[in-house]
Amino acid sequence: MEYYSFLLGLLAFFLFGRLSADADIVRFDENYEITWGYDHVLLFNQGREVQLSMDISSGAGFGSKLRYGSGFFQMRIKLPPKDSAGVITAFYLTSQGDKHDELDLEFLGNREGKPITLQTNVFADGVGNREQRILLWFDPTANFHTYQILWNQHQIVFYVDNVPIRVFKNNKNIGVGYPSQAMQVEASLWDGDSWATDGGKTKTNWSMAPFKAHFQGFDIGGCPIIQNSNVQECYSPKYWWNSEKYWKLDSKQQIELENVRNKYMSYDYCSDRPRYPVPPPECLLQ
Repeated sequence: MEYYSFLLGLLAFFLFGRLSADADIVRFDENYEITWGYDHVLLFNQGREVQLSMDISSGAGFGSKLRYGSGFFQMRIKLPPKDSAGVITAFYLTSQGDKHDELDLEFLGNREGKPITLQTNVFADGVGNREQRILLWFDPTANFHTYQILWNQHQIVFYVDNVPIRVFKNNKNIGVGYPSQAMQVEASLWDGDSWATDGGKTKTNWSMAPFKAHFQGFDIGGCPIIQNSNVQECYSPKYWWNSEKYWKLDSKQQIELENVRNKYMSYDYCSDRPRYPVPPPECLLQ
């Protein structure tokens, strides 16, 4: 068993390091398709880079052709530059229906020169309202950066350039919902000026349109759900992200997470007493 765990860990180390390189080889249309705003989408570099644009008439989005039951999902993204207040660039996993599951990375645009906020959220059985926000410590409009979501039956981890920024543990044993439905991988660019910047006080400057976001890395490291296959199969240890190594952060990652929380977190629903006079149960376990 120890030898088997060692091999899984070694394989995971290799794959984690190779994912970005492998993603460069995969064309957009191998795993993804445009879902809306078809005339606001451009493909470059033989389909290895996608540009979504947004003007006053429409934004755009794309999604994976398959659904997944677990995995390590990532995308390299370069956000719209200059004055992007009110503009939301999103990379997320979602299921369908009223009681859907969803894992969000949403980039909330801002006036030129002001920091862009990254908001994460977790929905389970249609219940969300678990927002956390951090201010990015670099300019996400200048270059591509890698944004990642690990999802297994023990934890969900959001990463920025391999640095963990949030962990949501499986606490179903105390009645906390946890995403377990098959989900698609999606990305979009849309107008959120009713709430995205300064709580909706700062509106989209349409004179700066079209706003353009760029995406790379279309390989998908997930357990696909084919037709009526059982989601339980996606919890198998044959997938490296389900191995014990990924049931919790290691000591180095824990330090990195605490550093992000201490230096860059601007909002945490767990600390919002006007909204939650009694903290949600998962917050008491942090």
